[in-house]
Order: sequence, then C-alpha cells, then structure tokens
Amino acid sequence: MTHKICVITGSRAEYGLLRWVMQGIKDEPTLTLQIIATGMHLSPQFGNTYREIEVDGFVIDRKIETLTKDDTAVGIARSMGNGMIGFADALDELRPDLIVVLGDRFEIFSAVATALVARIPVAHIHGGELTEGLIDDPIRHSITKMSHLHFVAAGDYQKRVIQLGESPNSVFNVGGLGIDSISKTKLMVKEHVESQLQFTFQERNLLVTFHPVTLEDDTAKEQFSELLSALDEYPDLGLIFTMPNSDPGGLVLFDLIEGFVLNRKNAICRTSLGSELYLSCLAQVDGVIGNSSSGLLEAPTFKIGTINIGDRQRGRLTCSSVINCGATKTEITTAIAELFTSEFQKNLETVVNPYGVSGASKRVVDLLVNFKTTNLLKKVFYDI
Repeated sequence: MTHKICVITGSRAEYGLLRWVMQGIKDEPTLTLQIIATGMHLSPQFGNTYREIEVDGFVIDRKIETLTKDDTAVGIARSMGNGMIGFADALDELRPDLIVVLGDRFEIFSAVATALVARIPVAHIHGGELTEGLIDDPIRHSITKMSHLHFVAAGDYQKRVIQLGESPNSVFNVGGLGIDSISKTKLMVKEHVESQLQFTFQERNLLVTFHPVTLEDDTAKEQFSELLSALDEYPDLGLIFTMPNSDPGGLVLFDLIEGFVLNRKNAICRTSLGSELYLSCLAQVDGVIGNSSSGLLEAPTFKIGTINIGDRQRGRLTCSSVINCGATKTEITTAIAELFTSEFQKNLETVVNPYGVSGASKRVVDLLVNFKTTNLLKKVFYDI
C-alpha cells in the first residue's frame, strides 16, 4: 500500500525549493505524488509559472485560483478565503495521507488550516525561521503549530520549533533545500544566460529583488525609490531585476522597475526567471541586492555578496557574505561600495553557507518513507 503525499506550491521560488522533494516522492515506489498549484503560479501577471512544473514532467492534480487583482490587506484576506474554499474541495477529492508545504505564504496558511479541519497531517519545511518585518513570520509559526512533521534548515531553527511546543521526535534538521537545488541543477554558461535574458553582462553586475515589508505601513514605494536612486550612482553596473511577489503593496513596484529599466541600457527586468536561469544568473553576477531570502540562503554558496536592505529578513541566520543596511539611499550606496572593495571580495572565498550542504531533499523523502503517517494528528504540547 502506498501513501498519497500531496505537495502544495504557490510561487516560483517555493517550487524551485520543492522540485527535488517532489521528484523524490514521484520516484519512490511506496509513495504516490499529488500536486496542487495555487497562488502566483496561476497568475498571468506573475508569469503563469505552473507551466514550469509541467515542463519538468510533473502532473498537476488540481489548480486552485486564489489571487484577486487587489493587493491591499482586504484583497489579500479575500485571497486567503478563496484558498480555503478551493482547498476544501480539492483535499476532499484527492484525500491525501499527508500534505507537504514549505515556508510562510498566506495561500499556504489557507491550505494548512483547511487540512487541519479535514484531519489530514501536514509536513512543514523551513519552519522555525524568523522574518520579523513580515506578516510571514506569524504565518510561519502558525503553520508550525498546525503541522505534524517538521523539516528545518538549521539547528537554531530546530530549537525554535521545539520551543513552540513541538515534540523533538517530529523535528528534523535536514538542511536548506536551496543548496540542494544548486547541486542538482546544471548551470548555463555565461553566453547561454545572456542569450536567454537578451542581456549583455557588464564588468560588474547585480541581481535585484525587492519585496514589500508587509508589517510596515506602505513603505514599499519609498524604500524601493531609495534603492533605485542609489543604483543611479553606479551607471556602469549591469542590473537584472526580478519582479516582487504578490505581497500587500507589491504592485506599485512593477511600474517603478519598468520605468527604471526603460531609461537604462544595461538593465533588464523579468517576471520570472525559473529555477535554472535564476541559479545560473547567481553564478554570473557579482552580488545580489534587495531583501529576498535567496540572498541569505542561496547566494553564499556561489561565493557572492548580498546587500540585504531593511527589516524584511531580520532574524534569519546570515553569514559574512551578507551586508545588512538600512533603506535610505546613503546607506545603500555605502553598502554597494563595500561590496566591491577588494577586502570584502577576498573574504568571500572562505564563506560557508550556514544552511548546510546538499542532500536535504533526499533526507526529507527518506523521512516521509520511514515515518508512519497514522497517529500523527493528536499532538501533545512539548514543554521545555
């Protein structure tokens, strides 16, 4: 008898991390893979990235539309409600033995809350982390409390999940899935990357990803304008912008990016690069700038620097390749100057990624195979 494992994914970045877990489940004869695509995957504005899942050879069992065209707090709350309605029907039809989710997105919260009342156990990946500037932080911890198996990326995060009352027997430090994706991806050569992007790399290049800080009041436009103003001080930089997620207040950034790129010959923007092209870009650029988690989780493996702006990622584990700075033009300009100093560049040679080494995906699948999915629902709060 095989166990039906349903993986739920709502964004391009999340799928890039989950891909090899999904492949491992698919290849394992004692497990049956089910896939639900939702959120940004199904939005033309965000690139209809569900197609990337299909191109990789997976069959999507259900597609659940959640997003509205309103990125205000009211619109996001409605999207969460749409998700619960869709997940209720999908989980009732698919009847998985376990669902697997990653991270802290609001559509994933809807999925897990629905699974809770449907009495379906949940395995949560990348719990225990902190992003204190975001609504994602309490969402992530809420998902942890509604989950039954926990696959975390570092020892500190393992301790934090246990601190939340989860049994140590259910919390496993498997390492970061992003490192696994890097090791399993055949990276494109520079010329192929340039061809795919229709972009010529300059002498120095940065990958730019900036998202709203969702626990602050409408700061996205102001902070991003400061970033663009700082980048204007470096006219010879090659810049590759990726578009923001569907966070509250994120849509305004689309127009700012498109306007900036339009007036600069050595800058481009892409809605979605896909995992292979994104990682290949990381291998070619001199650093990343913005406030994406990728600058902390994946960039160190490439021995490149990260300029981490503002509070969005405050609380995450970081290493010496990360330069934290405020969200003003002066602070960002200073950070860019530091990034390109010979001393900082030399120190990058010895950087060690705090999220471990490859193999996380296999460790997750092995645990899913060997862990009994029965009798998981009735948890006992673990007191420290």
